[in-house]
Amino acid sequence: MNRYETVFILNPVLSDDQIKETVKKYEEFLVSKGAKMIAKEDWGLKKLAYAIQHKKSGFYHLFDYEAPGETIEPLELAFRRDERMMRYLTVRLDKHAAAWADKRRSRIQEKA
Repeated sequence: MNRYETVFILNPVLSDDQIKETVKKYEEFLVSKGAKMIAKEDWGLKKLAYAIQHKKSGFYHLFDYEAPGETIEPLELAFRRDERMMRYLTVRLDKHAAAWADKRRSRIQEKA
């Protein structure tokens, strides 16, 4: 199993309930495909560097998970079909990137 991070931006006109429902939908999708969730982060509403779909902000979320490689294509297909999704990016983490992500997460938890 490989380790991945997926960052996605949701439409800013969604309500809190719709955002939670969307995040839960994709988390359950990953788990149903055999993924093991390591962390989820809600980065909140952020201003975009440039307009996407005539919108200047979006709700950012990050998933950190371990999954088989064949899980990514169906996930990204579901993202492309979802009108609530503005952008997404999935990257596979090597051992150095995974260590850095764990270190970053522990620093954030120490501050909280």
